[in-house]
Amino acid sequence: MAFKKSDIKRRGRPANAGEIANRVLDPVLKKRGFASRDILARWPHIAPPPYNRVSFPERLTWRRGEAGAQGAILFLRCHEAHRLALAHDSMLIAGAVNRYFGYVLVDRVKLSAEPFTFRSDSKVQIAIVTSADTIGKIENQIAAVEDEGLRDALRKLGQGVLGEKNRI
Repeated sequence: MAFKKSDIKRRGRPANAGEIANRVLDPVLKKRGFASRDILARWPHIAPPPYNRVSFPERLTWRRGEAGAQGAILFLRCHEAHRLALAHDSMLIAGAVNRYFGYVLVDRVKLSAEPFTFRSDSKVQIAIVTSADTIGKIENQIAAVEDEGLRDALRKLGQGVLGEKNRI
């Protein structure tokens, strides 16, 4: 998208950063089905816990014809570990979105195939420290496994389960 200085009419005043952001973001959001940034900006407050931290709206798809008047389909990106629970609680999430906006905006919630990444402001690193005894026990348990890839995966799993977790 080409952005020119002449696209914003300043009328003798400094350009507002919000105006510039709206000009750039609005076409992208409209392409995704969002009329405004509210659902994206307020998602941590709209969605019920824990879905407010492990999911994020990707797009709204409006159905054609009379069925479109009943609400849109909200596609969510979701962390892999929460996909089944989110699919089960999809109506709970649709209800939370509709309560926030005060009308039926979302009729159904579907999961997107796109991968979800956590927000950068909530990253917590956990260091796993595994003692030599624990590593020895893990190695004894997986010694009979012939497949090298499976053995590596089981080794990592064992260290993750049996190791001591420390927040960094």
